[in-house]
Amino acid sequence: MNDKFLIVNAGSSSLKFSLYGENKEIVNGCIEKIGEEGSLWTIKTTDQKISKLEGITTHQEAVRVMLRELLANKFIDSIDQIKGIGHRVLHGGEYFSNSVVIDDGVLNILKKLIPLGPLHHPGEIAGIESMMEVLPNVLQVAVFDTAFHQTMPQVNYMYPVPYEWYVENGVRKYGFHGTSHKYITNVVKQKLNKEDVNLISCHLGSGASIACIKDGKCYDTSMGLTPLDGLMMGTRSGSIDPSIIEYISKARNMSIENINRSLNSNAGLKGIAGKNDFRDILELSLKGDERGKLALLMFEKSIVKYIAEYYFELNGNVDAIAFTAGIGENSSELREDIINLISNSMGIKLDKKVNDKIARFKELQSGVISKEDSKIKVFVIPTNEEYMIYKDTYDLYQDIKTKVKVR
Repeated sequence: MNDKFLIVNAGSSSLKFSLYGENKEIVNGCIEKIGEEGSLWTIKTTDQKISKLEGITTHQEAVRVMLRELLANKFIDSIDQIKGIGHRVLHGGEYFSNSVVIDDGVLNILKKLIPLGPLHHPGEIAGIESMMEVLPNVLQVAVFDTAFHQTMPQVNYMYPVPYEWYVENGVRKYGFHGTSHKYITNVVKQKLNKEDVNLISCHLGSGASIACIKDGKCYDTSMGLTPLDGLMMGTRSGSIDPSIIEYISKARNMSIENINRSLNSNAGLKGIAGKNDFRDILELSLKGDERGKLALLMFEKSIVKYIAEYYFELNGNVDAIAFTAGIGENSSELREDIINLISNSMGIKLDKKVNDKIARFKELQSGVISKEDSKIKVFVIPTNEEYMIYKDTYDLYQDIKTKVKVR
């Protein structure tokens, strides 16, 4: 079978992509600095990496460069092999609880949702429109970061604000990293052979969120109206007293836009310790740097707080906790600290030997890091959001193909 599927994550000046075929990734790449000086493209496989500086001014041009290089390097024999394109989209609002085929109606809704995703949607829409222009006859699919969280009950997604803010402006908790949390939930279901699994899924990377999974579905999550809410993160503040915004606006003569930008880009670990890479934070902490130690403790406390909250939301009936994403998968130190902080209350016993062996660059990439007699299993599971986007795109393509045959 020669069918191929492209997975695309477009930003305002970038186009990340993966090519899938026969249920596995063939190649991935990124086109950076679109419309800027020094634009370049990179494509990577397991055994090679090719990069080149090239003037690329628009997303349409980026798509053409991507296709040119996929053909030139024989990752595809012809454009006709590409049967579907899956687009990662930040925000689906209350409109989408599943991935959907993109048509003019869907595209109009995505544009309507720009106020809820002002940093992401313009670039994502540019990527979609460019793909539709260059490959007009290929199935285009939107896969939403928010979709998995649409099963949350109203009591968990509503904010205690004037009700008309929700009705007229869509102010509510939406949650993000849904594609990752869905993938982790599916893996845990398989490992435990249990469909109605109760899980606390910890996606810990530069962006971080925790999801409470009840009976196999999202019941609550830490991110809110935007990805700024919830946990302390690499450069994001996470949850803070909203009155800080007005106070700092007056005290430092800053606009709301600039404050919001700072809370997204200069807060979190970076705000406290001056570094946003967790490896740097660990190094600072080990060297005795006071701000490094403080940032580490604050990050760990924010994680423990949400794990504890969701443990009680599930009435203590938790089948598993899972760590994933860059920090969750690779930092045995953080996992050990978190488990030690919750072990007595939740009856978890850490298998330190196994935990120390797990990271992308170590002996193991995944595994169970709790002992056999622990009340709750603790997993380390590498996430694979691109695969989830591929799977949804592939399934929609097969569904449409089947319907056409039936007719």
